[in-house]
Amino acid sequence: MGAEFLKKQAELTDKQFLKIADFIQNNVGIKMPEQKKLMVQSRLQSRLKALGMESFDDYIAYAFSTGSHSDEEIALMIDVITTNLTSFFREKQHFDSMMTTILPEFAKNGFSKIDIWSAACSSGQEPYTLSIVMSEYFRTHPGAFSDFSILATDISSRMLEKAENAVYTMDDVEDLPFDMKKRYFLKSKDEAAQQVRVKPEIRKKVRFERLNFMDSSYPIETDKHIIFCRNALIYFDKPTQEAVIRKLIEHLIPGGYLFLGHSETIFGMNLPLRNVGPTMFRKEIER
Repeated sequence: MGAEFLKKQAELTDKQFLKIADFIQNNVGIKMPEQKKLMVQSRLQSRLKALGMESFDDYIAYAFSTGSHSDEEIALMIDVITTNLTSFFREKQHFDSMMTTILPEFAKNGFSKIDIWSAACSSGQEPYTLSIVMSEYFRTHPGAFSDFSILATDISSRMLEKAENAVYTMDDVEDLPFDMKKRYFLKSKDEAAQQVRVKPEIRKKVRFERLNFMDSSYPIETDKHIIFCRNALIYFDKPTQEAVIRKLIEHLIPGGYLFLGHSETIFGMNLPLRNVGPTMFRKEIER
């Protein structure tokens, strides 16, 4: 009887969903259309269970009240709701362009250290891929650059923790060439675990920080040569997308490159960017 009561009370009403959806869009910038209601309900069930609550009314009152517990719960809510999907060398043409065009160009122009930003880095595959790409370029073009660094940011504390651990399943690296896996990953000694970990020399080049795209400005200390912000803007409306990109490229050097996801575009936006490849843009150099 108790289980049936909990199941009945834990259904998310339209009104409750709209309150949560409005909050997510206003504070995180992610649109939550009505068809996402069941997904939100399912994902927040874990929070109700953890807090011992029997209804979403109780949960919403708790999450949106004042106090330190509310700030913590809001962060957990965002972690649970936001979708995190990534893989090593996702949209491989972008990394190929780095190797064949962008890095040789930077080397020719006399850049010494290359600074890269992986925005919306999720569970870490993208920034570690970038670290591998840079390491491969250093290995095959000795002396081209003196150093590189990668900043990786995400709104999800849970994803950042996973990314910093740098532990992945064998399936996650299944499609990588054997020599690359051997060079950049450590296989778990526990055969049953079927896990790998990114090697220390790749991990140490990546620094993780939490960042919310909806903040008025981004506390980025060093302007970047390359920024990856892929498959995150699709959750935002057009004005928010443009505002986020504008804040991102404030930290991109003139002539630097911005990569977006395969379904994202800057069409119709007034931005100092020039399309130079599939969802690859170059910041205009002021004359």
